[in-house]
Formats: sequence, structure tokens, C-alpha cells
Amino acid sequence: MSEIDVEAVESVTPTVDAPEYVLYGGKGGVGKTTMAAATALSSAREGTATLCVSTDPAHSLSDALGREVPATPGRIDDEHPLYGAEIDPDNLEGGPFGGAGADGAGGMGGMGGLGELLGGENPMQPGSMPGADEAAAFQLLLQYMDDDRFERVVVDTAPTGHTLRLLELPDVMDSMVGKLLSLRERMSGMMGSITGMFGGDGPSEAEMEQGMDSLRDLSAKVERLRGVLTDPAKTDFRVVMIPESMSVTESKRLVSQLGEFDIPVGTVVVNRVMQPLTDVADTDAEWFVAPDLNNCEFCQRRWEVQRGALSEAQELFRGHDVKRVPLFAQEVHGEAPLRVVAACLD
Repeated sequence: MSEIDVEAVESVTPTVDAPEYVLYGGKGGVGKTTMAAATALSSAREGTATLCVSTDPAHSLSDALGREVPATPGRIDDEHPLYGAEIDPDNLEGGPFGGAGADGAGGMGGMGGLGELLGGENPMQPGSMPGADEAAAFQLLLQYMDDDRFERVVVDTAPTGHTLRLLELPDVMDSMVGKLLSLRERMSGMMGSITGMFGGDGPSEAEMEQGMDSLRDLSAKVERLRGVLTDPAKTDFRVVMIPESMSVTESKRLVSQLGEFDIPVGTVVVNRVMQPLTDVADTDAEWFVAPDLNNCEFCQRRWEVQRGALSEAQELFRGHDVKRVPLFAQEVHGEAPLRVVAACLD
């Protein structure tokens, strides 16, 4: 059969055992978007108001869910409380790092005199410094976490390198804010002299104070985000991989690096495993088309490769909940296949 039998999967009723925030990460192309979409859809079907948000620049969340996902959180299912958002860092004109922002005040737009002192530019404007785009995306993520509409937030993160840059942001911001605040205190009472050095055109005391207030506020938000991400009662960072040796190695490195940031990794998902659905999920699957491991030599050889990688993964990720998702004969797009994926993650 070329398509999944929609009626056949009606009896598949996966549940979601997860904290408030679920982040799927890993190397590009391993299926993070599929896992995030499946988890979010299953969560919403249980009646939990769920936001599925993508911070990956190469958005495919709309394709996975089979429906249009807006750039800012909006409801995307009339029957279930499912919301979606695909963050576009290149189009962040307001928000925490932008200019005026929705309320006219902005997050970093109020840097005022600090911007003048630093050459007339906002150093945290998206695109103005390495990592600023990712920082803006994560700041918006924090904003969504505070949104009373959502009881659970499921995140399809950017590929590994981008994600780790985001996770380094709190330390970078702490260092920068600390130094600027220290400088601000040392300069207190000297503003008259500094203004004279600028020929009377330098930032005023009020402008400098406004800028520092913005930095204090940003620092507090970043610290709060760190608190959420490092709390295993609130966050589960799920690493997604495929059953190949290089992917296992990459995933091991990611788990180790996340550990350095105290980010809890509760689940490791091995995607595209050449096993029957009944081997990895508690569900009837007469309709599921599995690789022919008895008569197909190509399938047999690929399965040998996968078995080695799976054995390595089971050994490396002891203490983590290792889930397997089978290789589908069809593209995993839309509600029916996503319900099957969610059953494997149950």
C-alpha cells in the first residue's frame, strides 16, 4: 500500500508522559521535526493546550503537520488545542532584541545612550553579532513559555551547532552584562567629564541608565530561561538520531555537551529503524509495510549496519529512555502517521 490506512490508525491512542517543555535536538535531517510534531499533536489530542514551535531556520513543521504554521503562535487545529509557530529570526523587527517592539518600548530598543556610547548601534539587534539571531529566537521562546494559553511547549530546535550556541548564550550574556554593569558603576559621577569628552554630544546620565535597565531586564530573563532549561521537572531535551555509527557518535557528543550545561536529557530517540512496528510500539500493525528482512539482501545488509549502531546506542545511553521509531515506507506527513510515531514515543 502506498498510504497509511487512516481508519486503521484510529485505534492508536498514544499518550504523552512529558514535562511542560520538550525540546527535540540533534543533527540536521534525523527527524526532529517529525518527533516534535507527533508529540505536540498527541499532547493536544489529550486536551492539553500545546504549542509546537520551530527555531530551525529550515522550517518544515508546516509540512510535517500538514497545515499552515504561522510565524507567531496561533491555533492550527479547530478540534484540539494545538498551536504552532515557526520563528523567523531574520524577520524579528520587534520583540526582546528588536527596536520598538509591540508595546513601543521594546526589549533592547531602549538601550538609548548605551547604543550611542558603543557607536550608535544596538549590539544585540538580530544579525549584528554572531549568535544574535539565535538569541532573539530563544528570547521569543521564553516569551511563549510565559504565555497562559499553553500548558506544554514542544520545540523543534535548530541543528546541533545552532542549539549549542543558544545554550551558551546565558553565560555570554552574564559576562557581558556583568562587565557593563560594573563599568556603569565605575563611571557613576563621571558623566559630566565623559560628556565633555564627546563635545557635549555624548549620552546623558538618563540615557545610560535606561540602557543599563534594559540590560538588567534582559539578564534576568536569560537567567530565568536557564533555570527552566536545567530543571528536569520542567524540561526534557530529547536527542534524535538514526541507527548509523556516525549519528551515534554525534549524539553521544551532544548528550555530553548538554550535560556540561546541566541540560537534562531524559530520552534518546532512534529514528528510521528497520523493524516491524509491533517490535517498537504496542499497537496492531497489519497495515504497516516493513522491510523484508528474509528475502531482500539490501534490507538484510542495512539491518546489519543498524543492529551494530543500535547495540552501540543502547550501551552508550544507559540511564536514558531509548525509544525506537521504525522506518516508514511512506513520507511521515499529516495526522495519521504522526499518531503512529507518537505511539512509538509513548
